[in-house]
Amino acid sequence: MATCDVCGNEYWMAFEVRTVGGGVHTFDSFECAIQRLAPRCEHCDCRVIGHGVEVEGQFFCCAHCARMGSSDLGAQIRDTVGAHPG
Repeated sequence: MATCDVCGNEYWMAFEVRTVGGGVHTFDSFECAIQRLAPRCEHCDCRVIGHGVEVEGQFFCCAHCARMGSSDLGAQIRDTVGAHPG
């Protein structure tokens, strides 16, 4: 059995995640993997689990946070996923 890097739980169905930078992490759930690996929004501090928005090297969870927490470039960002085309 492997031990989760985040919570310390020993679990027979634990899994490894290998990062591009060569890191290897062991987790017992996606929840723990998200806790360890997902970036945090620069504005509201939530975990960015979906696509998110990157502005000038900063990560945000949505266009609203990018507009609130970034320079003038953030004002140009719009959420478009699921937006009505008209």
